[in-house]
Amino acid sequence: MNNIYRFLDLAKVNEPYLDQLVEAAGRVVRSGRYIGGYEVDNFEHSLSQMLGVPYVIGVSNGLDALRLTLRAWIELGRLSKGDEVVVPGNTYIASILAISDAGLKPVLVDPDPVTMNLSAAGLETAISPRVRAVMPVHLYGRVAWSEELREIIVRHSLLVIEDSAQAIGAKALCDGLYSSRMAGGLGDAGCLSFYPTKNIGALGDAGAVATHDKKLAETVRALANYGADYRYHNIYKGFNCRMDPMQAALLSVKLPHTLEENADRFARAVTYNRNIHNPGVITPLQSAGIVDHVWHQYVIRVTGGKRDRFREQLLERGVETDIHYATPPHLQPCYQEEFFADSNNSQFGPLPVTERLASEIVSLPIATGTTVADAAEISEIINLIKL
Repeated sequence: MNNIYRFLDLAKVNEPYLDQLVEAAGRVVRSGRYIGGYEVDNFEHSLSQMLGVPYVIGVSNGLDALRLTLRAWIELGRLSKGDEVVVPGNTYIASILAISDAGLKPVLVDPDPVTMNLSAAGLETAISPRVRAVMPVHLYGRVAWSEELREIIVRHSLLVIEDSAQAIGAKALCDGLYSSRMAGGLGDAGCLSFYPTKNIGALGDAGAVATHDKKLAETVRALANYGADYRYHNIYKGFNCRMDPMQAALLSVKLPHTLEENADRFARAVTYNRNIHNPGVITPLQSAGIVDHVWHQYVIRVTGGKRDRFREQLLERGVETDIHYATPPHLQPCYQEEFFADSNNSQFGPLPVTERLASEIVSLPIATGTTVADAAEISEIINLIKL
């Protein structure tokens, strides 16, 4: 067995593309075009083709993709300040920050404890006259979508903003609101992140908004460029949230390898699922194939309050792990007043599943640099730990 099983080594992740990345970076430098231009246009087109949506806008990061989309709906009159957006309580805080930043109210609901995603039942319990939108988060790479969820969305005429930060290349196993079944193209807007740790990551920050809605696309693009629809003509009080052409060029090298990367992660996930037999460990629900889950993270659960000792024992045996995420958004200091000041606040109710998951989850190595053989060896180590 190896001595060290790194959780994530970004140098190894990018090593297979090194020559192409260097060439792409040189191409940008030589072009003299350092804002916008061909590289961004080319990446947007490639991503549009992959997702099966007509409009893609490259932006600065995943959080800004969410912020710009919600702000655009406000500018278009589809949302108003104070409207409520349903979102799973166990998401990364960026999902919640985007809602708050737009002057909207996040309505947190417990996820399904098995999939760890927003469920139809969870959405149904949160519906109120103030709820105007829902943010399904495809957490860890598993698509949060079902016919039951779609039926509730249609019945209540909700806007759908997908947080697809972790799910590039994943597909739903049922029909969506549009013909596309790819995550990011299921609802009214899909927001992606290309943070370096993602399945397809930039060498810095980058994100994108995908949509079937031409007017939304135009509004997002204007808002991202100081609110300008053309040079020196500002129709909105916008931001500077454009995708950098250097990141666009680097991402264009890696984007064609999305399916390959996801297939490799799937193979490691299958290995874990087949080989982990420790009775104190709950493995994630296996996906139906290289379709509905792209395994951005492989997240197990360790019950009985033994999670931290379990991680210590793994580290003693050379296995690095992480937690995604140890403290849910409603327990973060910045949201204490908002969520706890009023016990009758409709935005916040008990979130026992969210809090239990936060105390149990452990992410195992699954990215490039971890081989199938490594996953088998890590599984063996896990099976030897007494819980």
